[in-house]
Amino acid sequence: MWSFISPVVYTYFVYPLITIGIAKRKEAQKKAKEPIIPKLSILIAAHNEELVIESKIKSILSSKYPIDDIEIIIGTDNCTDNTDKIIQGYANQHKIIKHVKFEKRSGKIKIINALFDKALGEILVLTDANVLFTEHTLSALIQHFSDSKIGLVDSNMQNYGLKTTGISIPEKTYISIEGKLKHAEGRLWGKMMGPFGGCFAMRKKLFSKVPENFLVDDFFLNMSVLENGYSCVNEPKAIVYEDVSNNLHAEFVRKSRISAGNFQNLSYFFHVLFKFNRLSFVFLSHKVFRWISPFFIIAVGIILCFIYADSLLNTILLYSYVSSLMIIAFDLIFIKLGIHIKPFRYITHFAAMNTALFVGFFKFLGGSKSSVWKRTDRLQS
Repeated sequence: MWSFISPVVYTYFVYPLITIGIAKRKEAQKKAKEPIIPKLSILIAAHNEELVIESKIKSILSSKYPIDDIEIIIGTDNCTDNTDKIIQGYANQHKIIKHVKFEKRSGKIKIINALFDKALGEILVLTDANVLFTEHTLSALIQHFSDSKIGLVDSNMQNYGLKTTGISIPEKTYISIEGKLKHAEGRLWGKMMGPFGGCFAMRKKLFSKVPENFLVDDFFLNMSVLENGYSCVNEPKAIVYEDVSNNLHAEFVRKSRISAGNFQNLSYFFHVLFKFNRLSFVFLSHKVFRWISPFFIIAVGIILCFIYADSLLNTILLYSYVSSLMIIAFDLIFIKLGIHIKPFRYITHFAAMNTALFVGFFKFLGGSKSSVWKRTDRLQS
């Protein structure tokens, strides 16, 4: 039984605590970076983003990065709202904005692959329509590329729109810890495990076209960069803002889709686990154990039902397991009644994440022929 419990505890608690702790103790190398101003191509795939696309464009245009060294390429995926009209209005005013319309629903992967072919920049910035930049975001991302070993740089995602009525607070907590862990992985080994897909930069020469049936492009690109021998890091000063999801059902649907994409990536990069190097260690510790945790958790519950009477410890574990399930059930009822107990919500959030992984695995087994996505509702706050 402990062989099932240990990987879950390790991937969610032990590995993050140790990695973040070691990284904090490691003295930052004060290596002077030569200022560089490469040409940037900012790639955005958008579908029905009329609520956020204007703010997105404005946040890029207000950047301190030299505007003449930026091109913004926005691919709109068969929009049925005012997204195209808003973008075209800005494109008419700013020559750096290129608007590419896709008349047939294509999906993010196909759009990004197509926009790559049109990009002229040495550095690509892949970003979502709802992720807003600060005036220093681009400069903070790009500074790392003065080091020829750096292939990909992730941003620091900050969330707004937090509410106590849903899952936004535990979701923000999870994202915050993930950000610290990814920064630590990059700082210690240059092996950051996947950027937050909302905004990251990479060398154009390292871009590998993502299989069009894949559901998660950012992790695929990150692993491709690492396999090419380059480093992936996170930059805390490259701050971006995103409205955090507050709706449990909407977030579950989104995470189950992402989970199916995670298993696609696991299948594609499974060979990495047998290299027995730093990359395989980080991949296993941060991602693989986490992705298969739902199966360990279910196995523990089944085993406890048969051996709980063997010892006091097993009995305590069974009661703790059942109590957790009861807390989740009560919390789901409380949500309906408008009652919000913060500790309960963290347990519900953890359970929802792992259930989404479980569902995502079977979606992966069912196969995916398209990366067309259902957009999460914006500005839930």
